[in-house]
Amino acid sequence: MAFVLAAGPAVALSCMRPDVARTYGQASEAEQAYVVVTGELRFDEARLPENDGTNQDRRTVAIPARLEGTSLSRAGFTTPFARDITLEVSCFGPWCGGAQSGVEYLAFLEKHGRKLVMVADPCGSWAFPKPSAEQVKQVETCVGGLECVPLK
Repeated sequence: MAFVLAAGPAVALSCMRPDVARTYGQASEAEQAYVVVTGELRFDEARLPENDGTNQDRRTVAIPARLEGTSLSRAGFTTPFARDITLEVSCFGPWCGGAQSGVEYLAFLEKHGRKLVMVADPCGSWAFPKPSAEQVKQVETCVGGLECVPLK
């Protein structure tokens, strides 16, 4: 009796290391408009997608959220910001993005008319939790028109 063992294809998620300068460049070149904000994110964490690592579907979960802090202007992060937003958590097969409520973020929010969306994908390249002073300064340098290069 012959047994045939079939294994599924080995698939891995390939992401570049998240970097605020690279993300700033992508946002500034995109057709989509963005608002860059630093602030505290609040939402119901129970609404995050559950993933046991076996799901192969591509899906997005929209979660009502609130972000309070400051938005980026030519003068830096100086404009008060307090808005209800949508947190969109994406899953690509077994890999899901995520976020934490009550945590400070440096976020590139997509503008959809009057609606603002914070994308949390598995690669984590649009929202940076607990941003360092260096990351914040780097984005301020980018908006100021100075050299905007990824950190090493």
